[in-house]
Amino acid sequence: MSAVTNPATVAECLRMGAGFSQGDRNWIVEQFAPLDARLATFHADATELELSVKNREAKGQKVTLECWVAGRQKIVATSTEEDLNAALHDARDDLRRRLNDAKTRQEPRNNKHLRDNSPPTPAASTNLDELSGAGATTEER
Repeated sequence: MSAVTNPATVAECLRMGAGFSQGDRNWIVEQFAPLDARLATFHADATELELSVKNREAKGQKVTLECWVAGRQKIVATSTEEDLNAALHDARDDLRRRLNDAKTRQEPRNNKHLRDNSPPTPAASTNLDELSGAGATTEER
């Protein structure tokens, strides 16, 4: 597997949506720093994140974090926590889980429980040949 030449980071890919200002950006990038390790496996130019909030700091607040990676389905993580900081962390952690799940589903070669590519043993193939009569001529059968 080749290394990503321009890895995605939250700082590079995050767009502020409804309910957030550019003044909130630096604080949010710090809160989302744990996502950088997961995003680093994708190219920055093929990855987008958008964060938005409805009813900020009010009852019924909803934080939405959307992630687009080229060649994959859009991933949406949401939180209805009343505290904004808790909601951001909840959405961040949910996105990280969903990215891990999507990566595992798309690339089972990295998960030994999902693959079974062991070649047949020579003894097993010999036994199958004997049972099926392979190698014997029509007259011998």
